[in-house]
Amino acid sequence: MQAAPVRATAIPSFADALRAVESLLMSSGQRTARRNAWTSVLEDRRRAKDRVEAERVLQQAVAGRP
Repeated sequence: MQAAPVRATAIPSFADALRAVESLLMSSGQRTARRNAWTSVLEDRRRAKDRVEAERVLQQAVAGRP
């Protein structure tokens, strides 16, 4: 009869399990942060475009004034 094979990997500790869960949560948090940052960039660009358009309209209104 042969002996059972020896397990090559150690059973992870509770702290190791917490670190693994933390890394999973942080990666999704980073994804969310990047998505939020990109949304902010797009919104800033839209506002800048609107501001330029509003300035153009105001300048035309002032130029057309008698």
